[in-house]
Amino acid sequence: MAQLKTLAFKSGEVPQAHEPIEVREPMPEGSGRTFPPISDPSCQPLIDARSGEGSFAHVFQTFNWKENIMGGGSTLASYEGDQAEQRFAELKRALATCRSYEGEGWVGKFKATVKTEAPPQVGDEAVAFREVMPAVEMPGDRNEQFIVVRTGNTIATFSELSVGTPLSFPAELVSRQVERLRNAQRT
Repeated sequence: MAQLKTLAFKSGEVPQAHEPIEVREPMPEGSGRTFPPISDPSCQPLIDARSGEGSFAHVFQTFNWKENIMGGGSTLASYEGDQAEQRFAELKRALATCRSYEGEGWVGKFKATVKTEAPPQVGDEAVAFREVMPAVEMPGDRNEQFIVVRTGNTIATFSELSVGTPLSFPAELVSRQVERLRNAQRT
């Protein structure tokens, strides 16, 4: 985790975000809130990617954007051996078949529609998708973009949350973070 923390963005490196930018470690196993399984198990790799599920180590960052109060985030996850490739293959298979699922989250029950997008040309392989769901007590749909990039034995997941308008995680930040991960694995 210490190495992933050093590779994450530091305060002053993301001018679009309010300061400070904090790098967080996951909560200890069993200490967080748990939710029932989603309705379509074949969609589970979409959720696993954003939380670093099955990784050797992972860290999170939340970005409170100056232009979007909904914010964004990233997860940097390191895997042993060829597990990153295996996890990424599971994610690609899920994106080929998962069109929607129902679940329960922080604000109650929801139904998410999944739409794939053209991924950025970064890392060893990348995917991009959106999850759209009706927003509770807000005008417009909740729209969250996910960009997932594998670089060697790491997987970086970027998310951008918006309501009503489909916003995207800043491409220059994705490229910069992926380059850091690539360079760290070369040394």
